[in-house]
Amino acid sequence: MNKLKIYIVEDEPLILMNLKMALKKKGIQVVGSSDEYDEAIEQIIKLKPSLVLLDIQLEGDKDGVNIAEYLDKINVHYMYITSQTDPNTLARVKETKPLGYIVKPFTEAGLLSNVELAWHSIACEDEEVIHIKTDGRKITIKQASIQFLKAFDNYCYIYTATEEYIVPHTLKNTAETLNQKHFFQSHRSYWINLRKISAIKANCVLIENHEIPLSYGNRKLLKKMLE
Repeated sequence: MNKLKIYIVEDEPLILMNLKMALKKKGIQVVGSSDEYDEAIEQIIKLKPSLVLLDIQLEGDKDGVNIAEYLDKINVHYMYITSQTDPNTLARVKETKPLGYIVKPFTEAGLLSNVELAWHSIACEDEEVIHIKTDGRKITIKQASIQFLKAFDNYCYIYTATEEYIVPHTLKNTAETLNQKHFFQSHRSYWINLRKISAIKANCVLIENHEIPLSYGNRKLLKKMLE
C-alpha cells in the first residue's frame, strides 16, 4: 500500500493525530488534512489523493456528506469516519457511494484493515480498462470513468465526465468488453455505469445532468440489482 496517498477530513485533533500516526507506521502517505468543506475540496482537487478519509460530522454549514456528494461527481474514492448519526444524516449518507466505513472509536488494526480493503478495491478498479480506436487514435479508457454508452447506427458513443468518444463498433460489441458487474443495459440504445447513477425516475436514469432512457422492464431489473 506504499503507493496509496490519503487525505483526511477530520475536525477532532486527537483523532486526526491517531489516524496520521497509524497510517505513517504502515508506510502510507498522508498528503494533507482539513476540518472544513472549502479547504478540503480545494486541496483534494490539487493533491489528487487515492483515498479520502472523511468524517461525517464537521463544524460549519456543510458536513462530510456534502463533501462526499462532490467527490462522487469528480470520481474520487472515499471512506466515511463515523460515529452515531441522526436519521436525517443517515438518509443522506445512503445516497452517496463510499468504499466503506470506519466506525469511531476505531482500533489501529481495524483502521488499517478497512483501508487495505479499500485500496484493493481501488487497485482492481484501476486495472479495468478498455482499448478503443477513435478519430484514428488508439485510446485506453478506465471503465470506472465511463458514464454511459449510446448507440449510433453501427457506431457507439462512449461518454465520460469530461470526454465523448465515437467508436467504430456497435453498442452490443462495445458493451461486451465491459465488466458486466458494473454496467447495465437500461434501454436498447444505452448501457449505463451503475456506479454513476444519481437517481432513478419513472422512465429514465440520471447520471450527472444526463437523462438516460430506461425501459419499463429494465426499470424493475435495475432496482432489483441495486438492492
